Amino acid sequence: MGNKLSGKDLIKLGFPKNNSINIALGQINRYRKREKKESILTEAKDVLLNPEKYEGNGTWGKVAEGLIKPVQVRMHQLKMTRVPFTIFGENEIDQQAKFQLYDSLKLPISVAGALMPDAHSGYGLPIGGVLATDNAVIPYGVGVDIGCRMSLSIFDLPESHFKGREHQLEAILKDNTKFGMYETHASRVDHEVFYKSEFQDIPLLKNLLPKAYKQLGSSGGGNHFVEFGIAKIENPENEWKLEKGEYFAVLSHSGSRGLGANIAKHYTYLATKQCPLPKNVQHLAWLDLNTHDGQEYWLAMNLAGEYAKACHDDIHRRIAKAIGKRVVVTIENHHNFAWKEMVNGQECIVHRKGATPAAKGQLGIIPGSMTAPGYIVKGKGNTESLNSASHGAGRLFSRAKCKSTFTQSEIKKVLKANDVTLIGGNIDEAPMAYKDITKVMANQTDLVEVLGTFIPKIVRMDR
Repeated sequence: MGNKLSGKDLIKLGFPKNNSINIALGQINRYRKREKKESILTEAKDVLLNPEKYEGNGTWGKVAEGLIKPVQVRMHQLKMTRVPFTIFGENEIDQQAKFQLYDSLKLPISVAGALMPDAHSGYGLPIGGVLATDNAVIPYGVGVDIGCRMSLSIFDLPESHFKGREHQLEAILKDNTKFGMYETHASRVDHEVFYKSEFQDIPLLKNLLPKAYKQLGSSGGGNHFVEFGIAKIENPENEWKLEKGEYFAVLSHSGSRGLGANIAKHYTYLATKQCPLPKNVQHLAWLDLNTHDGQEYWLAMNLAGEYAKACHDDIHRRIAKAIGKRVVVTIENHHNFAWKEMVNGQECIVHRKGATPAAKGQLGIIPGSMTAPGYIVKGKGNTESLNSASHGAGRLFSRAKCKSTFTQSEIKKVLKANDVTLIGGNIDEAPMAYKDITKVMANQTDLVEVLGTFIPKIVRMDR
């Protein structure tokens, strides 16, 4: 008996000559190749005889599904008409972003859609796109950086805390934040998220656990940041126990790091294989939530969201410790995610790619750029936006366009004029790359109520 398991071995056991053999071999070669052939064959025999027992199992669940009720792979066509949608701030949004939304509204699974005023084109759904679907999740409708979020910590310290401490605060940011693909903290910390059963039950996640552990408390490249600034509170919520006024605060923007990127890549590939679509909309391939892969992606996506939150909690814990003060109020919200929500009396999967939840009373922070204010907001629960709001100002210039349009000296001038210190940061994140946040906010007065602003002062980004 050779050591490598083959399709012939499975046929000998009695497996039907269909795709279940390819699925079994794929899973075994990917996750179980170090194990003895005999023990795998014993297990495979049991799967064949009792497939129900293995539904949802990490290695064998997909094989069991292939034996009980195989996923029907067939070409899907777009519908001729769009489902209902609303665009906020239409005049500020490029045509391509609108066309991307229009395509998504014709998917056979679509129920309703919306476009936020910071929208611009992306892969699959546009950035700022919101799409409600019927029992299906689109990995590229969620995005690559799953659960990317904003987190604002307000200290009971006056804004004058900056005076005379600029160098000390710059050092705190440099020492307590890590950015990009390779920087990680020397002192590792444990977190309850690593003990979630998904990290053991889903083979892909088990393989990603060491990387997730290493990257905890770090931030990505691109537009991710950690910054000190001034929170100007105009309408404090009662539970904040803060008077109206100006406070020292820290704001971070980052996501689920390598964990989220690998989940997105893996399940997008599976979706495109299971859900063939016309070439121009292939990025909108979905996973049916009644399938093994759909269920697994849903669990993995939610885990990535929890991990992104754990990263922010760790960043803010490190910074609060270095400052030696307690955080009084934390306000956070996330985008690049999918939620189960009611839409017109029907339970739907609501994708928000570069858009944030804004249900009635829900708090959030909508950042501008490194030289523009961010807005502390409370959702109004507008059903036309599917209870959503923008996730920021949105890009005016693509990253490539920034490199050919702006210079470092222009950026320095803008930073100086706004009294902002920048550590790191590349030309593609120039303040001028973004839309005017005041216009974006003016276009979503029906979606959120403004409680205050955040003015950046010392900004740390990837180099």
